[in-house]
Amino acid sequence: MKFLDEAKVYVRSGDGGAGCVSFRREKFIEFGGPDGGDGGRGGDVWVECVEGLNTLIDYRYQQHFKARKGEHGSGRNRAGGKGEDVVLKVPAGTEILSEDRETLIADMTQVGQRVRLAKGGNGGFGNAYFTTSTNRAPRHANPGLEGEEHWLWLRLKLIADAGLVGLPNAGKSTFLAAVTAAKPKIADYPFTTLHPGLGVVRVDTREFVLADIPGLIEGAHEGVGLGDKFLAHVERCRVLLHLVEGTSEDAGAAYRLVRTELEAYGHGLADKPEVVALSKADALDPETLALQLERLEAETGQKPLVLSSATRQGVTEALRALMARMDAVAAETPAERVAWQP
Repeated sequence: MKFLDEAKVYVRSGDGGAGCVSFRREKFIEFGGPDGGDGGRGGDVWVECVEGLNTLIDYRYQQHFKARKGEHGSGRNRAGGKGEDVVLKVPAGTEILSEDRETLIADMTQVGQRVRLAKGGNGGFGNAYFTTSTNRAPRHANPGLEGEEHWLWLRLKLIADAGLVGLPNAGKSTFLAAVTAAKPKIADYPFTTLHPGLGVVRVDTREFVLADIPGLIEGAHEGVGLGDKFLAHVERCRVLLHLVEGTSEDAGAAYRLVRTELEAYGHGLADKPEVVALSKADALDPETLALQLERLEAETGQKPLVLSSATRQGVTEALRALMARMDAVAAETPAERVAWQP
C-alpha cells in the first residue's frame, strides 16, 4: 500500500427537500384543506476516525464527496425522507484543515471520533404549515435550504510515543527493524526511507510506539532532499531519539546540522526532550569511537549513548532511556481531554 499523508477534498452536504402544495380531496368529506408535507433534510458530511488505516491513499482516487438531497414533501401531510449521509474514514492522527491550510477544524486522535464537516440543508415547509385562522387555504410552500460546501485539507500526523531523527544513513531504519517487527527498507545509500514507518517496541514488559522518518540534510527546511515535510509525523511524539552516525566525519557537526533543521521547522520540535546516541559503534575502532564521543558530548552537553543495531550493543539501554524520558514528560504534563462532537 502506498503512503499518502496529505490530500485535498471537496465536501458538499445535501440540499433540503421542497415542501409540497397540496389540498385534501376525498369523496364524502365536506371540507378539504391544505395537506402538503414538509421536505426532508439533506444529508450531512461526516469524518470518522477508524482502525485499520495508516494512510490517506484512498483520497488520491476520490476527492469529491456529496451527500444526498432530502426528498420532497407530498400530499396527505407526508414529509420527505432525509438524505443519506456521507462519511469520510480517516486514520488516527488526521487533522482536518480549511482551504487556507492553517485553520484547524478537527484533530482526529481517537478511534470512534466523529465530526460533522458539512450540515445538510433543512427541508422546506409544506403549505399545511402556513394554515392560520385567516388563511385557511395557503397556496405556497418553502423550497429546501441549500447544503454547505467546502474544500478541505486532510493531513496525517502519525501518533507515536517516540520518534527517530537524524541524517540519512544514520541507522534509523536498522534500529527500528532491530527493536520492532517492522520491516523497513535498509540499504547502504541515502534516502532508502521514503515515507515514515511505525513499530511497537517492547522493553521490560512495557510497550510504546516508535516512528522512523526519512533523514534530514542541510537545507531540508527549504525543500532540499526530501525536505522537512515528514517532520510533521514526529510532532506528536513525546521524546526524540537522535541517532548520529559514528562513521561520519564529525559527529558533533552532524548533530548540529539536524538540530538546525529542527529549529528552522519549528512547531516545538527543537524543545522536545531527546536522547542522543552514537550509532554504528561496531564499525569504529576504540580511538575513533572515543574521538567521536568527545565531539558529540561537546556539542550536546550530555553524555551520548553508544549503540550498534547490528550487534544490539546499547540497544536496550537506549530503549530504557526513552522510556524514562517519556515517564518524566508524562509526570510533568497533565492529562489532556480531547473534546469532539459525537
